[in-house]
Amino acid sequence: MPSVGGARDDSHSFRFEDSLTANMRAVVQRVSRARVIVEGRVAGEIGTGLLILLGVGRDDISAVAASMAEKVVNLRIFEDAQGKMNRSLLETRGSALVVSQFTLYGDARGQRRPSYIAAAPPERAKALYEEFSAALRGFGVNVATGIFQAMMSVELVNEGPVTILLDSGRTF
Repeated sequence: MPSVGGARDDSHSFRFEDSLTANMRAVVQRVSRARVIVEGRVAGEIGTGLLILLGVGRDDISAVAASMAEKVVNLRIFEDAQGKMNRSLLETRGSALVVSQFTLYGDARGQRRPSYIAAAPPERAKALYEEFSAALRGFGVNVATGIFQAMMSVELVNEGPVTILLDSGRTF
């Protein structure tokens, strides 16, 4: 919410459903294993859990990162004993591999070369990417990450397959 002088106030309580301009995006994939390789070395690796490709928007704030992390850890996309998707990452004690993905903001409506104007600048995106990862850890989740702004190779085994798109502004 804007405060006096038009500055954004990050101290207020933010709900996932409240955002119109702060649109953090995530592609969440249920995996049996995933890893990120940078320059021939494994930068991050997990077994069962979630691969999260995270895009940070230009207007995102700290509260959005925390809210998105809470949404992700509570998504009921793991199977229960009856084979229904009824369990969350927290309930399964799975891990998370978080990979920064500014290209989630690629807008190709009307041109062939995507525009990334809606993506956060690198410094801000890195800070919120790290805050999102820290928020997941705060829920007790084992978190591995890629390397911000590096050329990465992502390998995964998507179970189901289950892939969920999240946008804090609910545009999809």
